[in-house]
Amino acid sequence: MASAPHVDFRTALRFWTKLGFISFGGPTGQIAIMHEEVVERRRWLDEDRFLHALSFCMFLPGPEAQQLATYIGWLLHGVRGGIAAGGLFVLPAAVLMLALAWAYAALGELAWVTDVVAGMSAAVVGIVAAALVRIAPRGLRTAAAVAIAVLVFLTTSVIGLPYPAVIVTAAFVGAALGPRVMGAPNEPTDAIAPPVRPTARRTATVLAVGLAL
Repeated sequence: MASAPHVDFRTALRFWTKLGFISFGGPTGQIAIMHEEVVERRRWLDEDRFLHALSFCMFLPGPEAQQLATYIGWLLHGVRGGIAAGGLFVLPAAVLMLALAWAYAALGELAWVTDVVAGMSAAVVGIVAAALVRIAPRGLRTAAAVAIAVLVFLTTSVIGLPYPAVIVTAAFVGAALGPRVMGAPNEPTDAIAPPVRPTARRTATVLAVGLAL
C-alpha cells in the first residue's frame, strides 16, 4: 500500500479557507476544484478513495460538495478536521451574502451590480462545463455508465420525469448490472484509515448531538 502523506492541520486549515473563497460554480465546480487540489496537486488522497467518497456523498441527500469536503476533512484530521472543512466551506459565502444583502438594502438596486452578477453567472457556466469535462471521464468508466448518464439527462431535462424516481431507478439498474459493468472504483490503495470505527454508542451520541443542533 502506498504511504499516506502526513497533512499538517494548519496546512489543511489554510486550504479549506481558500476553498471557501474560490468554490464558485455550484457542486460540480466545487468537486472539480477539490479533486484537482486534493488528488492531483497535493496527493492527500488517491483517485479511488476520492471516487468512493464522491459516490457516497452523491447518494446522500443534501449538498454533496460540502459533504465531500466534510468527509475529507474528517478522514485527514478526525472530528476537528470535519468541522473545519465543513464550516469553512460555507462561511466565506455566508459572509459575502451578508455583505451583499446589506449593500442591497442600503443602496437599492444598482445597474452596475446587476451587470457584475450577470458577468459572473456567465463565467460560472464555463466553470461548470470545464468541471464536467474533468470529472465525467473519472466517474463514467464504462459504456453502461455513460448510457445511464445520458438516459438520466434525457428523462429529467426533456421528458421531465420526477427526479427521485429517476435516481432510484438508476440505482437499481446499477445494482443489477454489477460493479464490473458499471466500472465502480476499486478499493482505495492509500494507507489512510478512518480516525475512529463506528459503534452503536458513538453513532447514537453523534445522532443526538446532531439532532440537538
